[in-house]
Amino acid sequence: MAATAPCGSGAEETGSEAAAGKPGGTSFQRKGPRAGGLDRGGSRLVSIAGTRPSVRNGQLLVSTGLPALDQLLGGGLAVGTVLLIEEDKYDIYSPLLFKYFLAEGIISGHTLLVASAKEDPADILQELPAPLLDNHCKKEFDEDSCNDKTPESNIEMKIAWRYQLLPKMQAGPVSSSRFGHYYDVSKRIPQELIEASKWYGFFLPEKLSSSLPAEPCYLTHGYLKLLQFIQSIIYEDGFDGTNPQKKQKNILRIGIQNLGSPLWGDDICCTENCDNNHNLTKFLYVLRGLLRNSLSACIITVPSHLIQNKAVIARVANLSDTVVGLESFMGSEKETNPLYKDYHGLIHIRKIPRLNNLTGDISDVKDLAFKLKRKLFTIERLHLPPDLSDTVSRSSKQDAAESATRRGPGCGMMAGGKKHLDF
Repeated sequence: MAATAPCGSGAEETGSEAAAGKPGGTSFQRKGPRAGGLDRGGSRLVSIAGTRPSVRNGQLLVSTGLPALDQLLGGGLAVGTVLLIEEDKYDIYSPLLFKYFLAEGIISGHTLLVASAKEDPADILQELPAPLLDNHCKKEFDEDSCNDKTPESNIEMKIAWRYQLLPKMQAGPVSSSRFGHYYDVSKRIPQELIEASKWYGFFLPEKLSSSLPAEPCYLTHGYLKLLQFIQSIIYEDGFDGTNPQKKQKNILRIGIQNLGSPLWGDDICCTENCDNNHNLTKFLYVLRGLLRNSLSACIITVPSHLIQNKAVIARVANLSDTVVGLESFMGSEKETNPLYKDYHGLIHIRKIPRLNNLTGDISDVKDLAFKLKRKLFTIERLHLPPDLSDTVSRSSKQDAAESATRRGPGCGMMAGGKKHLDF
């Protein structure tokens, strides 16, 4: 006797006759696509260009434009999340990550929203790095690696045992990985690609009006204008996930530069105990609510080294889904330290998103460094040279032995008649 579907099981019959009437059949059938073209698993979202589902939780991911950073973040940047970049001291390397993110959006056909209070978004797009073609990508990487080699690096040396068991970072192009692209920082993206892409610009000096609102507001005028602009783009262009649109789905990449700086009207970088030290945290709280219900991903650069109140930095990190800090060696003691001669700075993965949870995840990968080569920006594991204590002790013993042989029979007298005192 054929099995019958229990009430509320969600099974449905396909064709003119039920599957239960077939010999050996069952009434449990996979549901077909719904009217809107979205099945229960949301397969239409996976078909968006430049995206892929996470192998850990199925979350839709986009590439940051830097495959090594994608690897550290668990495969990429989750859609609906905020990536916070803590700028380096002189703001040299953080703009590169910002431009990688935007360049990846142009190559993938995504819509861009670029917001800045310092540079015109049109000028930022003109400075994006050029993509490397697949047939030239490996060649360019090999040439860049050969140019960085020193005579000392050509000497084969066995690395320390603590590094042998660590997994290797994906520094160069891998043919099996088709997610994300590599870019040449020495060249600019072709103009025809920029003209063919769809983007929106928010330049704060152009958005500010001469007459500021008289009534007090919970946000600065710049933050309020930016939130209104982002909200209008999300709802009017069909990036709102709660209202299905008939047109083809796409991803909105939002890039906000130097958020929290005095150029945005915020004073958290000027004084430690300011009256408006909650403006930035309130902005991030509202922004994250907009992103959660939309097909968008956001990257924000913040001058955290200029923020006087460290409690504000902690609140900003808690309101961000992913936090990456850049520490440049320029102007510090590490710049002249021979241990760090092969690198330009350290990169700290402070927080990895754990969606639908109250706490964030912490990366297991430590000791990361970055270097800016002639064409590529790479992230590598920080491999320090072996411990020099044995070498120092051997050299000290050798010096002591040589001084002993130079001593003569008299105290403090050498064979040559010259005085030699060892203390």
